[in-house]
Amino acid sequence: MTSSRNAINIEDLRQLARRRIARIVFDYIDGGVEDEAGLLRNREAFSRWRLVPHYLQDISRRQQTASLFGRDYASPFGIAPTGLAAFAHPGADLLLAQAAAEANVPFIMSGAATASIEQVMAVAPRHAWFQLYVSRETAVTEDLIRRAAAAGVETLVLTVDVPVHSKRERDWRNGFVPPVKPSMSCVLDMLCHPRWLAGLLRHGLPRFENWAPYAGDKASARDIAAYFTSQIPFTQTWFDLERIRRVWAGKLVLKGVLAPTDALRALDCGVDGVIVSNHGGRQLDCAPAPLEMLPAIRAAVAGQMTVMLDGGIRRGSDILKAWALGADFTFVGRPALYGVAADGLPGAQRALQILQQEIDLTLAQLGCGDLGMLTGELLREGW
Repeated sequence: MTSSRNAINIEDLRQLARRRIARIVFDYIDGGVEDEAGLLRNREAFSRWRLVPHYLQDISRRQQTASLFGRDYASPFGIAPTGLAAFAHPGADLLLAQAAAEANVPFIMSGAATASIEQVMAVAPRHAWFQLYVSRETAVTEDLIRRAAAAGVETLVLTVDVPVHSKRERDWRNGFVPPVKPSMSCVLDMLCHPRWLAGLLRHGLPRFENWAPYAGDKASARDIAAYFTSQIPFTQTWFDLERIRRVWAGKLVLKGVLAPTDALRALDCGVDGVIVSNHGGRQLDCAPAPLEMLPAIRAAVAGQMTVMLDGGIRRGSDILKAWALGADFTFVGRPALYGVAADGLPGAQRALQILQQEIDLTLAQLGCGDLGMLTGELLREGW
């Protein structure tokens, strides 16, 4: 298989991406932290649940639309924020935003994106959210918030699960940590991926575009990266969340919540929604899977805020399991990134199409004409 058009599942796109891009970048996308037990746990959490079909139902008409913060989307999932995407494919952030807008699903722009807020909003003005990483410099954080509002962003996502740099051992071995110094084996592997390497060289070293204005005049990509890593991560507190809530007038989402008590405190701070997430298994390897914590968080907030989830989704049926367990919406990171790494815009489009098709087929098998018919009564737990 050489084209994303022939991919029949997300794993096909993953294998295409593995072949197309250098190992150092694939490992960055694909890997987790330490023993990568969290990656496995995220997948196993979905495997523990069964969906019980009901037949002899009228499924001649099916739809998977979902509402979120007053907007109607074509499907109950969007694209999660993924940093440094342009290393996988030139202009990847803009391609992912375009694919999301075309599919009518939300796209969360990473705080470590290689495109600017203004560029992404020009491509997907009604579908893009902005993920904020709080800077050590208050003025920088406030200016990022100002720029997001000025560009028309309606939903700000504050990521809270990166208090320190984690031990991503694949990246350490490959030398893909600041300052980036690829190992000799990685350099040789790059040369074995001429198509990917030519695209990278032709477009120049990707930069943290949103941070470029704060790194100084004529700052190089390396200078901007050094500035970014000097500001992030920053030890955030509930005081910082309260301050952001005061200055941000739009919808505010807290990403990286796993404890029900944190969700309740976020509710008290005026947060509109939480994304139950363990950062895709890339921060605390012994953290629970988001799906494991979803029911408890849903019960704690008792319908007073929007509860979303990301982490471990590889099938349309995974999205429906999360929905049945109480998620108002879900987000996928790696599936979309595998797609864009494999084949640019067509690959990103194909990733979304695959998940939408699988959702439709699963709804039909379950005897559900729409998401409203999918309740916890259809779930069974067991191995």
